[in-house]
Amino acid sequence: MTQYIMTTQSKDRTGIVAALTSCLAKHEGFINELAQFGTPDSDRFYSRIDFTIDEASISNFKRDIGKIAEDLSLNTKVIEKARKVKTLLMVSKFDHCLADLLYKTRTGSLPIEITGIASNHDVARHHAESAGIAYHHIPITKATKPQAEAMLKELIESTGTELIVLARYMQILSDEVCQKYSGRIINIHHSFLPSFKGAKPYHKAYDLGVKLIGATAHYVTADLDEGPIIEQRVQRVNHTMTPDKLIAIGRDVEAQALGHAVKLHAEHRAFLNGGRTVVLP
Repeated sequence: MTQYIMTTQSKDRTGIVAALTSCLAKHEGFINELAQFGTPDSDRFYSRIDFTIDEASISNFKRDIGKIAEDLSLNTKVIEKARKVKTLLMVSKFDHCLADLLYKTRTGSLPIEITGIASNHDVARHHAESAGIAYHHIPITKATKPQAEAMLKELIESTGTELIVLARYMQILSDEVCQKYSGRIINIHHSFLPSFKGAKPYHKAYDLGVKLIGATAHYVTADLDEGPIIEQRVQRVNHTMTPDKLIAIGRDVEAQALGHAVKLHAEHRAFLNGGRTVVLP
């Protein structure tokens, strides 16, 4: 018996869940989890079914589910649950999110296979060396950005990378890269935006007596820091905390939010729905 995940997205209509579950029952598939959502404003349907099935039946099940998907105009995928998402981690100088992702991957709490670490600096190389992961130093300036992005795309394609995680990668990706890998790049930033843009946002927040520190993990689009949100975390703070303390809290929150967003994506729970996401439990 093998576990699989079946995801579906389509125009909403009557009978989708019945068709999917009936097909599973026909092939004696056992449903472990089922989550679904029909969006009332966009008339879209999303579902995720975690199921167990005899390996001898999976080919016939995929054949029949393919016919159902064609008849009902469904975009359906069947993925072996044990298969890990091939993921490239990108970082600049701040390594707190990178370190957290590496730890969670090593301990098995993130179902990803890290294809490498890429950086425009060389300061995070020791993380790659200690983890036995390839490190790719790709310096970037305004003049060399096209060449650097060509190297990045070659790295993504040659490693079979399916997900790119910007773990505090402090370079703006071109519109071409954002579009080419739409729905496959996750970024993290502090949730003061758009109020406190630019340098020293925590100092600005301290000056104004902000009471909540937050972080937002989202899919990357050409609109900087405005992509569909996957996960957000917040932490209450108070007037006794210095800017350095706020920064430390912010880094913890960033790591938590990014790690959970990557987990949701890798478990096939996050779906793009226009400028928003649908995240199934």
